[in-house]
Amino acid sequence: MDKRQFIKQSVAGAVALGTAGKMGTAFARTNDELSTKVTTSIKRTLGKTGFEVFPVVYGGIVSSRDGQAASDNYVAWAIDRGINYFDVAPSYGDAEEKLGISLKPFRKDNYLACKTTIRARIEAEKEFEESLRLLQTDYFDLFQLHSLTTPEDVDKAFSADGVIEMIEKEKQRGRIRKVGFSAHSQKQALRAMSMYDFDTVMFPINWQMDMLAKWGSGVANDAKQRGMGVIALKGLIHRKWLNQEERESYPKSWCKPIDVSNPEMGIAALKYTFMTGADVIVPPGDFRNFAFCVDHIEEIINEPLSKEEKSLLDNEFVAVKDYPFFDPQA
Repeated sequence: MDKRQFIKQSVAGAVALGTAGKMGTAFARTNDELSTKVTTSIKRTLGKTGFEVFPVVYGGIVSSRDGQAASDNYVAWAIDRGINYFDVAPSYGDAEEKLGISLKPFRKDNYLACKTTIRARIEAEKEFEESLRLLQTDYFDLFQLHSLTTPEDVDKAFSADGVIEMIEKEKQRGRIRKVGFSAHSQKQALRAMSMYDFDTVMFPINWQMDMLAKWGSGVANDAKQRGMGVIALKGLIHRKWLNQEERESYPKSWCKPIDVSNPEMGIAALKYTFMTGADVIVPPGDFRNFAFCVDHIEEIINEPLSKEEKSLLDNEFVAVKDYPFFDPQA
């Protein structure tokens, strides 16, 4: 089966599998609507990597927990829309295994990024080999230190026998092409950037957090001065979870997403993220949020944040400012 035939069979299944209970009604659209709106020509340069990337990244957690058939359909749908950058991590449950199988027919034409939360070289080497095996590839276009949050995370990663030694070795071998990191602390992100010539940073750039404490723009501004690619997380997040019951609708998201049945709020939030310095975005959690971002990306990146949209964010900020999803002092 060639690529086009595979995609045609899979696009319809993305809805059938994705909306059956797991996705709710927010993504209940017809197969025809899904298969006709294609935006394959949009690409942005991801900093000094030189990668020409669709502005919406496929986050590997989309492929997790729903089964192999669903993952295959999600990935084929994404490929048909022009998505060419896939990001995953060992900490995303079964995502590496599922994505490895789903992406195999398309691997040579797409960028694949992986991460590690391990800070010691020897343990990271073992995990790296397993990631290559599960993802059915012999190299990563980008490999990232994952979730630098505390001073100890940074210290251990850059210490003697730290994970950065493994990364340097694999760069020389050609199994890592570019190097980046993700962080949930602005202080530690700025510190890490001062210690190594990273190609990318993955960081939450969110309207609420940035309005609250310029938490996000500080990282984006420093990264841009260094020529780094900025991969934005959490652009579509509303606030932290308030109770377990409301989490049940979004089992793959660590924070409460904006309800995409309210497109105006979601579009405004993501315009803010790109305005603040994002090159590309990784939507939170499930396929519903990923599809929303893909379907609206032309408007998001081509039209500036309007006065009405800024007012919408300002008013909503008053309602959620007491519920940040990360420590704004971190």
